[in-house]
Amino acid sequence: MLAADPGASIASIAAEAGVDRRTVYRRFASREDLLAAVYAARLAAIEEAIEDARLREAPVAVALHRYVENVIGVNRTWPVDLTDMLADDTVRARRDALAHEVDVFLDRATDEGLLRAGIPEGWASALLPRLMHLVARQFPALSPAQAADVVVDTLLRGLGTS
Repeated sequence: MLAADPGASIASIAAEAGVDRRTVYRRFASREDLLAAVYAARLAAIEEAIEDARLREAPVAVALHRYVENVIGVNRTWPVDLTDMLADDTVRARRDALAHEVDVFLDRATDEGLLRAGIPEGWASALLPRLMHLVARQFPALSPAQAADVVVDTLLRGLGTS
């Protein structure tokens, strides 16, 4: 509901969840606390997705597909944008650490020849999340695995060495 309407009220969120708004307020003191919990859950899910993908030790192609599949699942489960929370230093630091982990992995993918060298720095890092966002939101009929196939194929054909 927050993805569709970031300004949704606690009352409408409670109604959608089938509970009274007082139930929501017992758990969250304010709308901002509820949003912070949603964003924290999204960040935790992304951290888990990255850990599960084993970006530093799994074979690059395997890690890439696993990462993309996992993040597409996160994007569908927690379809909220973190942009509004980046003013919070803790949220920004967590998000930046995750982005750094993916950047290191994409450098590894280039070093190992999966991605073509010589593309502008940061291009793969900018393109990959946009591809995942696009397929997660606009192609809901695809399973996360099928969606990951599309994203990885698109990424590698556009940036790959062959």
